Amino acid sequence: MLSGVCIGTNDLEAAGQFYDALLATIGMSRALTVPRELGYAGADGKITLFVLLPYDRNPATHGNGTQVMFYAADKAEVDAFHAKALALGGSDEGAPGPREYHPEYYGAYVRDLDGNKLNISVDPSTRKNP
Repeated sequence: MLSGVCIGTNDLEAAGQFYDALLATIGMSRALTVPRELGYAGADGKITLFVLLPYDRNPATHGNGTQVMFYAADKAEVDAFHAKALALGGSDEGAPGPREYHPEYYGAYVRDLDGNKLNISVDPSTRKNP
């Protein structure tokens, strides 16, 4: 069972501002703030996303082929997440819309301030407007 995901950053304060605002679009909020790490949780209170300064003190980097994937309740949340990421200084990696992966797929891709790739898509189990 997956317990969570860590994303490295080179500027914890800027990353915190980015993720505080971005994750609010899908009902997640900051649940942990310690000197080198932030933790974000959903409504259940379980921290599943950590944003941190690397403990080895080397610069944070992103991986090719690596992405952190989030579920949205509906297309409006996908659109809001994507728009908020861009408004916060993130970059576009794929506008909201359908993809060939699955006939009912609707999602979007962005990169955060450190270049980490994020995906948001409609959760098929809670799809409100397929």
